[in-house]
Amino acid sequence: MIGLLQRVSEARVRIAGEVVGEIGCGLLVLLCAERGDTDAEADRLLAKLLKLRIFPDADGKMNRSVQDVAGGLLVVSQFTLAADTAGGTRPGFSRAAPPAEGERLYDYFVARARTAHPVVQTGRFGADMQVHLVNDGPVTIPVTVRPA
Repeated sequence: MIGLLQRVSEARVRIAGEVVGEIGCGLLVLLCAERGDTDAEADRLLAKLLKLRIFPDADGKMNRSVQDVAGGLLVVSQFTLAADTAGGTRPGFSRAAPPAEGERLYDYFVARARTAHPVVQTGRFGADMQVHLVNDGPVTIPVTVRPA
């Protein structure tokens, strides 16, 4: 499972002009389930991103987590993170989980996030979304969790 984390001062997702998810300070999580991923990978990725110390402390050092700063999570599905660009100029997406399994894992991740963290907003799986964000720092960190 792949999570591309962006530390944001604000972020929102629009679908057909309507805002469907919005946060202030926190993490925009672009989420991709890959073939072979299970609930265990989703759980490990969530635990990692909730504790990852990428927010500044009083001295300006990245020493605080999204939980420490009471930031929000905006979780957006993005199968294109599984792109294979090794051959040619058109990416392949065979590493991405099939749509039904990707959606199940996305829904599972969001449900678990909502039990572990107070502010969780989302996009909509499979929708054509416009993601607006102000990347704070900028800080963008890829986190990959592979099946055990």
